[in-house]
Amino acid sequence: MASPPKPEEPTPGLPQAEREATAEAGQAPRWGKGTESPDEGSFLAGPQPRAAELARLWRILSDFVRGCRALHFVGPCVTVFGSARFHDEHRYYALGREMGRRLGRAGFTVMTGGGPGIMEAANRGARDAGTPSIGCNIVLPQEQEPNPYLDRFVEFRYFFVRKVMLVKYSYAFVVLPGGFGTMDEIFECATLIQTGKIRGFPLVLMGSDYWRPLLDFLEGTMVREGTILPADRDRLFVTDSPEEAIRYILDAVGGFGLVWRPKRKWYLGESVPAQPPAGP
Repeated sequence: MASPPKPEEPTPGLPQAEREATAEAGQAPRWGKGTESPDEGSFLAGPQPRAAELARLWRILSDFVRGCRALHFVGPCVTVFGSARFHDEHRYYALGREMGRRLGRAGFTVMTGGGPGIMEAANRGARDAGTPSIGCNIVLPQEQEPNPYLDRFVEFRYFFVRKVMLVKYSYAFVVLPGGFGTMDEIFECATLIQTGKIRGFPLVLMGSDYWRPLLDFLEGTMVREGTILPADRDRLFVTDSPEEAIRYILDAVGGFGLVWRPKRKWYLGESVPAQPPAGP
């Protein structure tokens, strides 16, 4: 008599909430929703023993140091945000790839979260243009890999460190359709600009039909109720044209004093990296 099949083992690194949500929807676990490092969850779980908190602070510091060393010489970046769910035949994937290509041809390094979907599309476009293509994310579960169009993939133990790095080295932000994470990235950038924590870097939303309900809410509810100003809404530049988006970015960043390539210090172990592969 055949033995009954064994239940599937939980995917290592994925939170219980993600396993339950995807099982209910009949879908595979989503990329980037878990991590091999459980430390961040412990950090956010309230007070811990003092020695554990001190050790964690050193790990957070090491995350920041590793990120700064890895990204210090990548040149002026534009970060592209968007969903990991779009396949390479989707119109948003094609739009992301074309945007990555045009950013590369304009001289920018293209930075993403390093995953599939829109992130892969933008990195692939950068590879087409022969410009550096960078990915930043948390330490992934074992069965999840970054996309194959990266010249460098920088992993972080803490999600908030990764978010800082995606903003710190960028002179503009391009946002294509996505979910909660993408929405978080839009409004974090908008809030940093609104509060003067970063300069008024271009914040470009592409895929106007996708963003229309959100824009209607901003204009018809938030502006009307006075919770944001018209100028806050106007910080979101919406277009479906890569050419228009590039022109808007170049016009805006010209006054920011771009730092193209800081000088390397040999005594800090800062060697010259290999050049990215040329595009087809």
